[in-house]
Amino acid sequence: ETAKQLIIFKGHEFHVNSVKYGSNELVNTILSGSNDKTIRLWDIRSGQQIQMFNGHTNSVNAAEYSPFVVNNNKIGGNSNVMCSGSFDNTIRFWDIRSNNKELYTIEEEKEIMCLKFLQLRNGNNDYANLCYCSRNGIIRVWG
Repeated sequence: ETAKQLIIFKGHEFHVNSVKYGSNELVNTILSGSNDKTIRLWDIRSGQQIQMFNGHTNSVNAAEYSPFVVNNNKIGGNSNVMCSGSFDNTIRFWDIRSNNKELYTIEEEKEIMCLKFLQLRNGNNDYANLCYCSRNGIIRVWG
């Protein structure tokens, strides 16, 4: 509205490759992935870092809020899981509620370039699929 800079988030040591805005209960958060091999969760209201997730051994190219939940616990209908893709040839799932708790890893042959969750409906059922691409030119969909 004002065309003025409102917030600066400082913390990453190298350039940022991915930024995602939260929704629902995570509406006041931003998720970022960087060449410093970290994923960070930021609070928009305070401008401060909430959490940092370590585990990748190379640049993080993609970070997404995931539609998946851990132990069937939903936070107001929202997920408590996020996902990151890296040049270390992995996609990692993390529990947002617990710092650095890696839930699951998908290993690939080549570097992960991008990823996206697809919400699909089949009749009365909703399905979440993970779509991603790697440096070998292949697009994969997991469901």
